[in-house]
Amino acid sequence: MLKEFKEFAVKGNVIDLAVGVIIGGAFGKIVSSLVNDILMPVFGFILSGINISDFKFVIKPASGDISEVAILYGSFIQSIVDFLIIAFSIFCFIKLLSLWKKKEEEPEEPPVTDGPTPEVLLLEEIRDLLKTKQ
Repeated sequence: MLKEFKEFAVKGNVIDLAVGVIIGGAFGKIVSSLVNDILMPVFGFILSGINISDFKFVIKPASGDISEVAILYGSFIQSIVDFLIIAFSIFCFIKLLSLWKKKEEEPEEPPVTDGPTPEVLLLEEIRDLLKTKQ
């Protein structure tokens, strides 16, 4: 069982997946910073200094030691923007990879010759010989 696990864990696909998860986590942090530090302040400026992530619907206000109960829809909007940026970035990356693979997989076209190939000439000659034998 240990040998089977070792074979599974060392396969290229598992290692590629681990690298992808690590890079994806780092990419997620970059996108979150882009949204939090660049895009949302611009949206806030456009909306007269309002911070979108602070938007909330208070169900029960805070009283004493009890904190408020609220629906934080501004934070939800910010998460949607994060998701859309990540999804669009991944879409563009996959599109770029597929174009690169398509160019790589395109077979070279055979050279165009004037007239039939030697194989066709030979087959025609065999055909003509068979017709004369009959």
